[in-house]
Amino acid sequence: MSMAHVQQLATHTISEVLSGSNLSEILVQVMQQNPELSAADKGALQDLSHGSLRHLGLLQQLVQQMTKTLPPVEIRYLLVIALYQLHFTRNATHAVVNEAVNHARQLHGGRYQKLVNALLRRFLRERETLLTNAFKQNEARYNLPAWWLNYLKKHYPQHWHNMVTAMAKHPPMTLRVNRRYTDAEQYLVKLTAAGIPARILDTHSIMLQQAIAVQKLPDFTAGHVSVQDFGAQQAIPMLNPQSGERILDACAAPGGKTGHILEWADCDVTALDIDPMRLQRVQDNLQRLQLQAHLHCADAKELHSWYDNNTFDAILADVPCTASGVVKRHPDIKWLRQPQDSRRTALQQEALLDSLWLTLKSGGRLLLATCSIFMEENQQQLTRFLTRHADARQRQSRVLLPDSRQDGFFYALIDKI
Repeated sequence: MSMAHVQQLATHTISEVLSGSNLSEILVQVMQQNPELSAADKGALQDLSHGSLRHLGLLQQLVQQMTKTLPPVEIRYLLVIALYQLHFTRNATHAVVNEAVNHARQLHGGRYQKLVNALLRRFLRERETLLTNAFKQNEARYNLPAWWLNYLKKHYPQHWHNMVTAMAKHPPMTLRVNRRYTDAEQYLVKLTAAGIPARILDTHSIMLQQAIAVQKLPDFTAGHVSVQDFGAQQAIPMLNPQSGERILDACAAPGGKTGHILEWADCDVTALDIDPMRLQRVQDNLQRLQLQAHLHCADAKELHSWYDNNTFDAILADVPCTASGVVKRHPDIKWLRQPQDSRRTALQQEALLDSLWLTLKSGGRLLLATCSIFMEENQQQLTRFLTRHADARQRQSRVLLPDSRQDGFFYALIDKI
């Protein structure tokens, strides 16, 4: 497969994303529609798509800087992909330029072929000057929309700079070691023997020096280890499942936390998700871990469709949110979200939490969990919930900010008295 084809597919991918589509879903579609892609091609497509969106603020500023009148979107996105290749990858510069020009020849009757050639060659000649000027714009410097950056400055005045720096990085590959089999120390020995550099983060958490295919992980297929962000791994210790408890995982897909509950203790777990395909991923994960739960495809707030009036000892409410804390892994989120989105999802969360509270027994506990850094979905949501429910008491809450080890999360453990 030629670089040209991968470049074209990446251009199509970010064009679809910036029209409002989910990056992961578009990549799956593109790969299904192009079965001839090799593993290396798929890896290159993933890198070009994720990387260009991760650095989109800078790349778009470079395009604007070098054009008096912006060309059509297809040409702009082709330039974004090619500039990413020139600045952030080791692709041969002449090949990148030639393939981009050839692609431009096929668009809009070839009217922008010379422009693409001129801009890319100008970037190679004037790279440092162009970058210096681009970085004067905050959206290019921090690769975040202006409204998002202003939000972080307002709500996290001491931390915003470290947060945006972390959010622009490539995410680490972190493992959760299955406590039913081993711990981080023992598993690190296996990784070392397999020539896989890594370091211990916690008693059952390990970070790899670089990402690898999961099939290369010792005993992965036997369920001894799972891939899970270190911040996401903090949920279940906080919920602290006990053997014999009935536990509800209310928004379970893709099943990382469901598996973690069952690794932690011998519980009777009910796992819900509204999407049947995503629920299948929960089943697949549990099957690899050799664990079992009661799976139901249902809207968790529609109690009549799944609830049998048998109350739960504990509930994990990993509620839908803007996912603003996980942009390292999903860089499209930065450009798809709008300022009002966190207020809209907060209203959806309210209805869900109020329904789930009805299924929790007195003396039970609910863990409110989000992968968001927006206050409306987190601290403000918690405050509103406690105000609405006289029988609710906050036991503890944690804000995990994006850093070199983890994504951003919010957790609040609430007791029902």
